[in-house]
Amino acid sequence: MADATQGGAVPSAYNNTGGTLPDWLNKGDNAWQMTAATLVGMQSVPGLVILYGSVVKKKWAINSAFMAFYAFAAVLICWVIWAYKMSFGEKLIPIWGKAGTVWGYKTMQAQAMLPSTQTADVAMATPFYPLATMIYFQFVFAAICLILLAGALLGRMNFIAWMVFVPLWLTFSYTIGAFALWGGGCLFQWGVIDYSGGYVIHLSAGVAGFTAAFWVGPRLTKDRERFPPNNILLMLAGAGLLWLGWAGFNGGDPYAANIDSSIAVINTNICAAMSLLVWTVLDVIFFGKPSVIGAVQGMITGLVVITPAAGVVQGWASMIMGIVAGSIPWYTMMVFHKRSWVLKQVDDTLGVFHTHAVAGFLGGILTGLFAEPTLANYFVARLDEQGSFYGGHVGGRQFAKQLVGALFIIGWNIAVTSIILNIIRLVIPLRMSEEDLITGDDAVHGEEAYALWGDGEKFDITKHGSSEYDDTQHGLSNNGLTVGQAAPAPAVDL
Repeated sequence: MADATQGGAVPSAYNNTGGTLPDWLNKGDNAWQMTAATLVGMQSVPGLVILYGSVVKKKWAINSAFMAFYAFAAVLICWVIWAYKMSFGEKLIPIWGKAGTVWGYKTMQAQAMLPSTQTADVAMATPFYPLATMIYFQFVFAAICLILLAGALLGRMNFIAWMVFVPLWLTFSYTIGAFALWGGGCLFQWGVIDYSGGYVIHLSAGVAGFTAAFWVGPRLTKDRERFPPNNILLMLAGAGLLWLGWAGFNGGDPYAANIDSSIAVINTNICAAMSLLVWTVLDVIFFGKPSVIGAVQGMITGLVVITPAAGVVQGWASMIMGIVAGSIPWYTMMVFHKRSWVLKQVDDTLGVFHTHAVAGFLGGILTGLFAEPTLANYFVARLDEQGSFYGGHVGGRQFAKQLVGALFIIGWNIAVTSIILNIIRLVIPLRMSEEDLITGDDAVHGEEAYALWGDGEKFDITKHGSSEYDDTQHGLSNNGLTVGQAAPAPAVDL
C-alpha cells in the first residue's frame, strides 16, 4: 500500500481519469452529509413514529404513529415538486423563494448551490457535493417539523384534515421560515443566527402546534384526564433514536465534515445530558419520584435549546444552556401551565408548546448571549457578530436580532396556521366525530396496535367470545355485578 502512493501517485479511490467525478466533489463531505440526513430521517422514521405510537393511550397508538408516517412521505413529494426551491432557491420576495421542481437528473447531479445566500461579507454557499444531497438533507428537516407539530394534535384530529394540512402548512409556513433564516432571505442577510433550526423547526412547530390545537379542539374529557402511555419501554427506544439522531441534525448544518461539525455534535450531547439531569432532579425534589417520561421531556428540551447555537457556542455555554433547558420548560409545563387559564383551555397533547416553542425561543435568545465571535464567523452570514456575553454594542445588537427573528416566526405561524385550518374546516371537519373519539384506532383505521381488546374498542361477540363475558379468571366484579353474572349488554365502550 505504501509503494502505491510513493512518487506522488494518486490513490485509486481519488483517481478521476475516467471523468466520472467532477473536480468539486468531496467524497468525505458528501458521505457525511448523506449520513447526517439519514440520521435526521431516522429521528422521524422510525424514531418519532415509535415514540408517538407508544407515549399515547393504547387506542390512539396507530393513529398517532401514522400521522408521523404520512407526513414524512407527503413532505418529500411536495419538496421535490415545489417546496425545496421556495426554501432554498432564487429569491421571489425577501422572505420567500421561487417555486420550482428539482427532480431532473441534470439538476440533481450539479454542484449544490444556495443562490440567495451571498451577502456583503460572505460568498454564496456552494458545498462540495451534488444538489441531490442537499435536497435530501433539507427534506428531512422539513419532514420532522411537521411531525413535531403533530404532537400537539394527537388523539383527536381528523386524519383526512391532517392529510390536507401537511402540504398547505409546508408551503405557506415552513418555506417562509426556511428561506428567511437559512435560504438567503432577509433574516439570514441581517445576521440572525439559527444554526440548525431552533427557530425554523422548533419554534415554528411549537407555536403552530399550539395554534392548531386551539382550532382543532380538545380530546375527550376522559382522555385529557387520563392518557397513560401504552408502552414506556418503546417510548424510550424512540427517544434514544431522537437523541442520537441529533448528531446529524446539528452536525450536518455546516454542510461539511469540518471542525464546526464536531463542535456542534459534542455541544448537542452536553446540553441534552445536562437538561435531562436537571429535569429529573426537579421531579425528585418537587414530586418525590424520578419520572422516565419527565426525563425524556428534559432530553428533548436540551436538544431543542442547543439547536440554534450548537456550532457557535463553547462547551461551558452548552452546559449552562442545558441547565436553562431543564428548568424553565419544566416550570412552564409542570407549574405555570396548571395555573394559566389560557394554557389550560388549549389541549396540547404532548406539551409541544413547552418542549419546542418555549425551548426553541430560549435557545435562540441564549444564542444571542453566548455566540462566540470566532465560531460565529465560521457560520454566520455577517462577519464579526457575537453574543452579549462577549461585550460591546455588537453583542447587544445580536441579542436584539435574535429577539426580532423569534417574533417574526411566532407571528407568522400563528397567522398562517389559523388561516389554513379555518379554510380546511369549511370542507373537512378538523376534529373526529364523538363516536370515533370514543373508539380510536379501530374506528379511524380499522386496525389495532395490539392483539388485545380494551381501551377504545367496542366489545364484539365475533371477536371476543361469549356475550356473557365475565372476569372470573381475574377474580374481578363487572360493573357492580357479582363474579360470573352476565353483563347486561354485548356492546360496551372501553
